[in-house]
This record gives sequence, C-alpha cells and structure tokens, in this order.
Amino acid sequence: MARSFSVKRQTGFTTIAMICFFLLYLPIAVLVVYAFNAGESLANWEGLSLRWFDRAFNNAQVIDASIRSLQIATIAAVVATIAATMAALATTRTPAYRGLTMKYAFINAPLMVPEIVTAVALLILFSRIKIWTGYTGLGYLIAAHTAFCVPFAYLPIRARLENMDLTLERAAADLYATPLKTFRYVTFPLLWPGILAGLMLAFVISLDDVVITEFVKSAGEDTLPTYMLGQIRRAITPEMNAISTVFFVLSVAAVTVFFFVNKKRG
Repeated sequence: MARSFSVKRQTGFTTIAMICFFLLYLPIAVLVVYAFNAGESLANWEGLSLRWFDRAFNNAQVIDASIRSLQIATIAAVVATIAATMAALATTRTPAYRGLTMKYAFINAPLMVPEIVTAVALLILFSRIKIWTGYTGLGYLIAAHTAFCVPFAYLPIRARLENMDLTLERAAADLYATPLKTFRYVTFPLLWPGILAGLMLAFVISLDDVVITEFVKSAGEDTLPTYMLGQIRRAITPEMNAISTVFFVLSVAAVTVFFFVNKKRG
C-alpha cells in the first residue's frame, strides 16, 4: 500500500528547515546580545553591561511612548476581539445564503489591502474629521488600530467556531435555553481559547504597527515603534536593542502563559 505524502519525508527537509530557523532567529539573537554591550557600537563587543536598559528605563520619552502603546493596543485589542466575536458568530451560526462569502471578504479586507493604502485612506478621513470637530486625541489611533485588528482576531475565533461540535448548543436549545444563556454557558466556554488567541494576536499587531500609526497620529502621540523609528533615523544605539529586548521577552512570556493556560483547559 502506498504511503500518504508527507513533506517531512522529503530529502533535505530537515536541513532546509534548520537553515530557515537559523536565518529567522539569528538577527533576534544578535539584537538581544548587543543590548548588553557596554559600548555604543552595534558591531564591536566592549563588555557586558546593563547601561542601555538603565538608560531606556530612565528615558521619559520611552516610558511615555511605551505607556501610550500599551493603552492603544489594549483598548484596540479588546474592542476588535468583541467585534470579531460577534462577526464570527453571525457568519458561522447561520445557514449559508447569498452574500455570505462577500461578508467574509469584507471583514478580511484589511488583510488583502496594502497597509499603506489603509493608512492613506485613514489619514484623509481623519484629517476632515479633525477639521470638523477640532479633536486631535488618541481616539483616532484607537479607532484605526481597532479596524485594522478586527480580521486578525476574527480568523482564529471563526476557526474555533467552525471546529466546534454543535451537539451541546442544540441540546441547550432543546432544553429551552435562550440564545444568550446558550452562548454564556455553552458556546463561550468552548470558544474561549479562540477568543484568547484572537485577543493576543490583535494586541501584538496593534503594539507593533508603524505604518498606520505614522500616518494617523497627531503631534506628541508617538507610540514606541514610531519613537524607535524616529531615533533610528538620527542615530542607532544599543538603547534600541534594550527596548526591543524587553518587548521581545514580554511577547514570549505572553505566548508562554497562553500556551499553558490553553493546555490546562484542554
């Protein structure tokens, strides 16, 4: 009997995979190592030191930009996840009908449209609103990030819903449970891992965004990525490595916590 095809059995698969992982993680490793460099060079190792971490933690602009980034990412991720959950329920817990595929495409449009196009469109729209209202606060960045993050939260939530067994939901309906109670006591607990995955993905996407933020933000509203971009244009120091290392560790910690929580619930 012929064996089913598996890419893992192809000649050279392991070697190519190892090379890809090496090229992917080598720049990150170099960044982390030189964050502890005592000198100001990014190419010459001058000893071990925490001076750049201390400098970053005592930099008022870095602290201000970091807090602003976390605020925007948290609010945008929560709102985007709520919207994505409702959209996923509306597009999966319904019989197929004409126009449903178009709704999928509409929700996922930000994934297909180049980010620079979205950024320019939002710049034009928000510039008119700023003139009409006079408001120039963080609301524009939060709205832009939320709209951009919705499809990133939508995909894992929809995938979770499509793979869920409908037996329990139907049983709840047979026992006269209202749609709200069915969602609260049956659907939501089963859907929670997908919601958490969508929330984390939306948070990371918002935290990391540069293009849309650069176009939409007003004066004095730098997020950490745009602040780092501005600093790199002037002079590159290991302080940028230290900031990147801290956020890299936080990202790894968040993913690790999610993995163990999801494993425990499974």
